[in-house]
Amino acid sequence: MSAHDHIAVRAVKTQQGVETDVYAFFLPGSEVMKIAEISRIQRDENELKGFQRQEIRSHVNSIVEFLDSGPVLFPNAIILALSKAVTFTAARGSKPSEAVEIVTSGTLRIPVPAAGGKAAWIVDGQQRSLALSRTQNKDIPVPVIAFVSHDIEVQRQQFILVNKVKALDTRLIDELLPEVSTLLPKDLAENKLPSELCNLLNTHKDSPFYRLIKRKSDKKTSNAVIVDSALIAAIKANLKLHTSALSQYVNTDGTSDADEMFNMLVKYWTAVKDTFPEAWGKAPEKSRLMHMAGIRAMGALMDPVMLRAESSTDVEGDIRQSLGRLKQYCCWTAGKWDDLGWKWNDLQGTSQHIDRLSQYLIQLDRKLSKASR
Repeated sequence: MSAHDHIAVRAVKTQQGVETDVYAFFLPGSEVMKIAEISRIQRDENELKGFQRQEIRSHVNSIVEFLDSGPVLFPNAIILALSKAVTFTAARGSKPSEAVEIVTSGTLRIPVPAAGGKAAWIVDGQQRSLALSRTQNKDIPVPVIAFVSHDIEVQRQQFILVNKVKALDTRLIDELLPEVSTLLPKDLAENKLPSELCNLLNTHKDSPFYRLIKRKSDKKTSNAVIVDSALIAAIKANLKLHTSALSQYVNTDGTSDADEMFNMLVKYWTAVKDTFPEAWGKAPEKSRLMHMAGIRAMGALMDPVMLRAESSTDVEGDIRQSLGRLKQYCCWTAGKWDDLGWKWNDLQGTSQHIDRLSQYLIQLDRKLSKASR
């Protein structure tokens, strides 16, 4: 091979399975798609070809945004299947006496054809590879694990084995986010502050949610009845728009006053607790206020109620008046939501139910507020 028709990398080689060569090496991110292609699943007459999923554009864009944000840590390995056209030359010289003798170091040469098929196929890391080919951060070194096999069956087997591992629980990720100080992709960064506020609401004795929120790490038997993801989603919605209740505490430089946000959440939700004491702190099957739907809907109601109360001389009194006007129309533990056609326990945590209940409460609050003037 000439230097123009291949990429040479320092690699270590071992064997797995039935004498299958396996290599570990690093490549500049922009080089991955030069040597590897994505074999998407398709049918040619009656034969199934390929194995990869279709590109997920939003996921790729999210990774590109993260990679473009500056010096980032990105140690996630790409897994490739290599054709037998690759060559490996073992390095000469003595080896450290204490080294474990299961690998051989040397130079791996991977063909880069001017046209036609490439010498590698992506088994795991399709979206990451596409993002690396599009990022401005072209030289970020990417770890690669590659095995030699032109057999599509072996490649499919590895794809299935790699991807059958269950992804991390999103609740566990959310709970870990406040403990992470490094730069995060946008989708994760958006959950960091809501998760931090959720944690404060669960651990601060002045909070109406004190010890009522179920967190993934809490293995002990407790009185917790509210799933943290419900409250995190509600707080995230309260931060989303510039006109929302908590957005006034987000600074122009992107920093936030979490203490003031916490105080506002305590004021509002304490009033909710005091307005509906018979529904507070019960399991969701006994109280739909503690259910995903109830938390999300009352979280949506927080924006108009708090924004109106902020202009009042008696903020807490105004909040309690607003909620008090709604009380007779709410059926958290018994009865029927007549305007919605639901029995109290028909309410489910679906987006349709959450949206309908949220809009109903917001519109009813607006109507009753106008009538009280």
